[in-house]
Amino acid sequence: MNERRAIGFGLSAVLLWSTVATAFKLTLAEFTPIQMLTMASVVSAIALIIICALQGKLNQLSTTFLSNPGYYLLLGLINPLAYYLILFKAYDLLPASQAQAINYSWAITLTLMAAVFLGQAIRKKDWIACAFSYLGVVVIATKGDLLGLQFDSPLGVGLALLSTLLWAGYWILNTKNKADPVVGVLLGFLIAIPFAIGLSIYEGAPWSQITTKGWAAVTYVGLFEMGVTFVLWLSALKSTQNTARISNLIFASPFISLMLLATIIGEEIHPATLVGLVLIITGLVIQQIKWGKKDRPAENQI
Repeated sequence: MNERRAIGFGLSAVLLWSTVATAFKLTLAEFTPIQMLTMASVVSAIALIIICALQGKLNQLSTTFLSNPGYYLLLGLINPLAYYLILFKAYDLLPASQAQAINYSWAITLTLMAAVFLGQAIRKKDWIACAFSYLGVVVIATKGDLLGLQFDSPLGVGLALLSTLLWAGYWILNTKNKADPVVGVLLGFLIAIPFAIGLSIYEGAPWSQITTKGWAAVTYVGLFEMGVTFVLWLSALKSTQNTARISNLIFASPFISLMLLATIIGEEIHPATLVGLVLIITGLVIQQIKWGKKDRPAENQI
């Protein structure tokens, strides 16, 4: 029964995450990246406050923050503030199919950063996985013109890659976090929101022209990219006895996302994007394959 629940939670999370690239583009049609970050963070915080209240965890917020305020301030500035601001800007500059595929290489980035900051050994298969994944990134960024190395938006590609560094860095910092994960994520939003509001005021972009469709889109992003879906994924991992099976569900997400981008907003999916995505996924699969008894378990994808 628990396994069915776990698969249900996992599939729900994957399906919701598959829709967010489309929701990003719909939202960015009316919001600037800073406005989008601000409003989506507010929506996420409200959703997570309700979840924490239902779970009886609200009383943990102040004690958790006061136990190490500098640490939680740093986490909040990285995610959601810097990570999502940079990710949204990458989506603003690139086709969504390219941005989401490049961002998907974050798990490979995590392996490299874990070697540098946590002293974890990089296995031979990790190097092979890196080669496949970053070749996939180059294929996507150059639209298959590997020799020409011409980028439609070098800044967009750079920001998408920078987002993988921030996301991987956030989870490396989280290895020392003993707090309840939902409480920890909520604290990040509560810390980031005042900074996001300050940036939006400094930017001075108008809010009056945003339509009902725009508000609905940014609410959807806040709920299902940055809020509720994270709780669904955690619930799946907690309910299962087979973490690898649940984690592997995530591999379906980018391909479903491409189909939604093509059908809902009519984005043209370049053949090179699909080839590059297959290379990135191949690298991630190689990374998770256990070749022998000494192979350490693959990290969970979140």
